[in-house]
Amino acid sequence: MLKVENIVTRYGAIEALKGMSLDAQHGEVTCLLGPNGAGKTTTMFTIAGILSPHSGSITLDGNDLTHQSAPAIVRKGISLVPENRLVFPEMSVADNLAAGAYCRSRSERTAINQDLAEVFDRFPQLKERREQLGGTLSGGEQQMLAIGRALMARPKILMMDEPSLGLAPLIVDEIFKIIQQLNQEGVTILLVEQNARMALKVAHKLYLLEQGAVTFEGSPTEMQQNELIQRAYLGAGAD
Repeated sequence: MLKVENIVTRYGAIEALKGMSLDAQHGEVTCLLGPNGAGKTTTMFTIAGILSPHSGSITLDGNDLTHQSAPAIVRKGISLVPENRLVFPEMSVADNLAAGAYCRSRSERTAINQDLAEVFDRFPQLKERREQLGGTLSGGEQQMLAIGRALMARPKILMMDEPSLGLAPLIVDEIFKIIQQLNQEGVTILLVEQNARMALKVAHKLYLLEQGAVTFEGSPTEMQQNELIQRAYLGAGAD
């Protein structure tokens, strides 16, 4: 469904991605793991069109997205839930969600309203706070708002960058239950996550990114059987 091939992305003279490649298959959760500075967020920004790659290609269902703008990529079917949520703090919950549908045409007004109702059904906390400013929500509620905002674009692929970052363990469990539920409903997900144990519970395929290059790809079982990865990311003697 999504194919990233030999992407090189630079910040000036520094290569943040050094020919990295990955595939995200329809209906699956694909997870990108790696330490801080490995290039995970750069990967997401490059796919989303926020950064333009120096070389390589990105295709979705065979359509080339490599140098298209961020709004064009949203229209093609890729939505990003960014790291640290980045909700609009001075806008209401309802307006934050409406902003997620900004690339959809006015003729879809009825469908957009239906999607808004579905987001509120999925996240009752947001419905209760629909007129509350986004910046006044808790961290977990802001993460739900960021997910809901991305879903308002009706994406083919939902990209999520560190959804567990800075959240209490109980809230992390709740967010990962949401990820599993979305996937069970047919949403394809590309997930960046540092919490390897949680990622293993939801992913169909995992990639390990180190210093801008993929050093491992495989199933959760294959990752758990790799002793070096197990020690580095799951702890010595992990199950």
